[in-house]
Amino acid sequence: MSVFNQSRSRIIRIIFLIAFVVIIAQLFYLQVIEGKYRQLAMDNAVYAKVVYPERGIIYDRKGKAILNNTIIYDLMVTPAEVKGIDTMDFCRLIGIDTAEFKKRILEARFKNTAVRPSIFKGLLTKEIQARFEENSWKYPGFNLVERPLRTYPFNAGAHILGYIREADTKDIENSGSFYRQGDYIGKTGLESYYEKVLMGQRGVEYMIKDNKNRLVGHYENGAFDTASIAGRGLRTYIDVELQQLAEKLMTNKVGGLVAIDPKTGGILAMVSGPNFNPNDLTGSDGSKNFSRMQLDVTGPMLNRAIGGKYEPGSTFKPLGALVALDEGVITPSYGYPCGGRYTLCGHGKPACTHAGGGHAANVRLSIANSCNAYYAHVYRLAVDNPKYDNVKLGYLKWKEYMNAFGLGVRLGIDLPNESAGGIPDTSVYNKENAGRWTSCTNLTLGIGQDKMQTTPLQMANAMCIIANKGYYYTPHFVEKIDGETDEDTTLMNKFRVRHNVLTQIADTAFNEVIEGMNDVVKFGTARIAQIPGIDVCAKTGTAENYTILDGRRIKLPNNSMFVCFAPKENPKIAIAVFVQNAGFGSTWAGPISRIMIEKYLNDTLMTKSKADLERIASTDLMPAYFKRLQYKEDSTRAFKWFQTTKDSSYIKKYISTLYGPVSPSPGKVPVPAKKEIRTLAILPADKNFRKTDLQKRS
Repeated sequence: MSVFNQSRSRIIRIIFLIAFVVIIAQLFYLQVIEGKYRQLAMDNAVYAKVVYPERGIIYDRKGKAILNNTIIYDLMVTPAEVKGIDTMDFCRLIGIDTAEFKKRILEARFKNTAVRPSIFKGLLTKEIQARFEENSWKYPGFNLVERPLRTYPFNAGAHILGYIREADTKDIENSGSFYRQGDYIGKTGLESYYEKVLMGQRGVEYMIKDNKNRLVGHYENGAFDTASIAGRGLRTYIDVELQQLAEKLMTNKVGGLVAIDPKTGGILAMVSGPNFNPNDLTGSDGSKNFSRMQLDVTGPMLNRAIGGKYEPGSTFKPLGALVALDEGVITPSYGYPCGGRYTLCGHGKPACTHAGGGHAANVRLSIANSCNAYYAHVYRLAVDNPKYDNVKLGYLKWKEYMNAFGLGVRLGIDLPNESAGGIPDTSVYNKENAGRWTSCTNLTLGIGQDKMQTTPLQMANAMCIIANKGYYYTPHFVEKIDGETDEDTTLMNKFRVRHNVLTQIADTAFNEVIEGMNDVVKFGTARIAQIPGIDVCAKTGTAENYTILDGRRIKLPNNSMFVCFAPKENPKIAIAVFVQNAGFGSTWAGPISRIMIEKYLNDTLMTKSKADLERIASTDLMPAYFKRLQYKEDSTRAFKWFQTTKDSSYIKKYISTLYGPVSPSPGKVPVPAKKEIRTLAILPADKNFRKTDLQKRS
C-alpha cells in the first residue's frame, strides 16, 4: 500500500475515534452530569412532605373516646439545604441559642444523613408555629410537618393507655428500619401492646417550593403522592367514669387498684398510685414532665397495679381454705381451738386478734374472723399431707395450686412489664436451711406472708376464680379491634379462652368459702363494705411493712388491703385494692372497694358514700420516708454533677456553712470562725458531713 493510502487510513480512524469519544462524552453528560443537576434542581424545587397518620382511637365500654388525636406541628430540617440563613434570628424565633442550633444540625446529619428531613424541634407551641409560618421564606431547609398529637379527654388512665415517643435508634434497629427518624412509637400501656393496630401507615406528599422556600402546591397535581392510612380503634371494657372515680379515691396514695368483670376477664378500671395526668406527657412540655417524673422517687410512672409486689396478708386466706378443702385435709366443719396464737411450732407465732369463743370453729367462721392460727395450721396440714411422703413434695403440690390461682406467674395481660410476683420454690428454702426444713419453717405462707409476693392484678384475678368457682379469662382491656383481621384474631384469641384451672374443686368447697367471705361483710372484719341490696363477698388484709433508710431497718405503717366480688350470686365485678402504709384493710382499702362496687352496680352513690369519697380523696397517705429518699437522691445527683462539671450551682442548697463568732483581741477587728458544714447532703459512698457542737447549739 502506498504511503498516501496509509496516511489517509490513519486519518479516517482518528476521525471515527474522535467522533466516538464525543458521543460517549455527550452521553455521559446527558445521563450523569445533567441528570445529577436535574435531580438537584428537583430536590430544590420539590419537598417530600411526610404525612403522619392519625393513630387509632381508644374507646371505653360505652363508646366514649378516652384517647384521641389533635393536630400539632414538628419543625423539620434537611441539613444539606440549610444555606445562608441568619442563625441568630432563627434561634431567637424558636427560643434556642446558637450552640443548641449547631448541636441539633449535627445530630440530624448523624442520625438521618444531610439530605433527609429530621425533626429539629418537635411539637411546637402555637406561638412558635405562627412565628415560623410568617418567616419560613427566610429559612431554606426548614419546613413544618403536621403531627397528630395524642390527647386524653378525661385526663384519666395514664398507666393503662400509655404514651408515645419518637422512635429511638434501638426502636429503628429492632424494627428492621421499618420505623424512621421522626416516627413515633408506643412506649408503654395499650399504646405499646397494640402498636401495630394503632400506628396506621405514613404517606408522602410531593410539594413544589418557590424561590423563597414556600410550599406553593402539589407536584404534578399529586400524581406521585401516597395517602396516609389512619390506625384502627380499640374497643375496651374500661368504664371511664369508674376509672375517674378510682383515680380520685387513690389520690395521694401509694398502691394499686384493679376491677375486673369475672365473666369476661375485662378490666373495668385500673389505678396505680401515685398517679399523673396523661396529658402531661404530650405537647411541647411532654419531655420536661417526663424527665421530672423519672426522677421522682415515688415512682409515678411505675404501674404498681401490675408491677408492685406485696404480701397479700389475710386476703390470701380464702385461697388457703380452698386448697385444704380440695386436698381433703379439712372439711367445712373443721375447727381449730385457737387461744390467741399458734403454739404448735413452739414459738407462739403467729398471733391472732381473737382468742377463744369458737371464733375458728369451722371454715366460714375462720374466714369471717380472719384467724391467723387456723390458717397457719391449715397450711401445715396441706404441705404435710401424708400422700406426698415429705414436706418438700407437699409444698410443690401447694405451689401448683398457687400457680393455678395465678400467683407466682404472669397472667398475660395486654400491657407490657407485668410482674410475676413470687411464690418461692423449694430450692429457696433448701438453700437457706441446708436442705432441712419443715412446715414450721414457712408456716406464715398460710396467712399470706413469709416470701409470698403478689400484685393487685393477681389478687383481683384470684377473686374472679373464686367468684366463677374455678375458672377465669386472662385479664385484659381490649374487647375487640375495629376492622379485625386474621392477624388481630390471633392476637386476641388468648383473651377469649376460658381457663378451667380449678374447676375440679367441688362446688360445696367454693360455696363454703364464698359464704365465709359474705360473712366477713355481714358481721366480720369488713362490715364497712356493706351495701343495701347487694351481697358483697370480701376479705380484709393487713401486712407489716419495713424499709431500710439511712442504714436502719424502719417499721412502717401496715399496708391496707381488700379483695372482694359482688353480687354473691352471678358476680359482675371483682376488686383488689392495696394501699401502702395506710393501716388496717377495713380503714381505707375497704371503703374504696365499697364505693367502687356501689358506683358500678347502682350507677350512683349513697349520701354516706359521697361523704366517704370526699374524705378518702382528700386524705394524704403518702409515706413520709419518701421525702427523705427524694432528698438523698437529689443531693447525690447534684454532687455527681458537681464532680463531673465543677458546677456548684446544684449543690448549694444541700451544703450550707455557719460562722462561729470569735471574741476579738483588744484593738482587733472581730473575725469569723472556721466554716462549718451542715449535714444536708447524702453524698456518694454513703458519706455524711457531721454536725458539730456549734451547729447543735444553733
